[in-house]
Amino acid sequence: MAGLLGAVLARAAPSVVLDLAPRLASPWPAWTAEPGTGLASIPPDRPLSRAQAQAAAARLPGPGGSSWQVLTDHREWSAPPLPAVDTPAAWYQLAAIGGWPAVVADTCHPMAHDLVAARTGGDQGLTAAWCALPVSVPVVCAAATGSGVAALQTALSAAAAEGLPLQRMVVALVATGDGRAPAPVRAGETMLAPRVAAVVRVPYDPDLRAHGLRNASRLGARSVQAAEQLVQAVVTSARESWGDPLPAAAQPAPAAPRTPSHVHPTEKVLL
Repeated sequence: MAGLLGAVLARAAPSVVLDLAPRLASPWPAWTAEPGTGLASIPPDRPLSRAQAQAAAARLPGPGGSSWQVLTDHREWSAPPLPAVDTPAAWYQLAAIGGWPAVVADTCHPMAHDLVAARTGGDQGLTAAWCALPVSVPVVCAAATGSGVAALQTALSAAAAEGLPLQRMVVALVATGDGRAPAPVRAGETMLAPRVAAVVRVPYDPDLRAHGLRNASRLGARSVQAAEQLVQAVVTSARESWGDPLPAAAQPAPAAPRTPSHVHPTEKVLL
């Protein structure tokens, strides 16, 4: 779903998918034919230029001749894992430095568990932190099965209890096989529609299931159409929330120069 959104968004503006999964659990390194320098090339403790951020991203072909990018880790399986950075604000800052107008975060944390754990621990939690970013539209995905819709309803109930913006959320119901959706899925879709910004059905695509997004330029027409509906739902949700045209995204503030601790505040220091 993250890849479909990134591929279709790239028709309108440069887009990037942020791969938040651990390297050995992520499909993105195997899907990128033109890998960049990877996340390992981004210094965590030094200034970063736009050229460095862009060079770190892999490039993939998209439908209609467009191209889109993915920030992932391309190192060998035996390489030590990168330090975990799960703070949404840090990823937002990285995307802002790279200059991508459209950013899709491919999150990997279980939504309902995160919401309950955050309440128990008395902190914000990842889901709420992603929703709090400027001009963010959550896209919640679930399998178009009875159990998938039941899990989705539980997650949305937890989100509503925590005051998260359900009215901005877009739901993607992903078919797991051909044929008509089961009755519990159709009933769940009817119940969900008034609670969220949109519900979009994503059809079963055997080629996508078999080969992933190694070549998104060859996506089936039905998959592309569903991705277009998702993008339109996201854009409509954003415009209804923040206006049309959308406001400029917030830019990270530059780091303030630090005065050496041994200098008196009234003294002048050449930095």
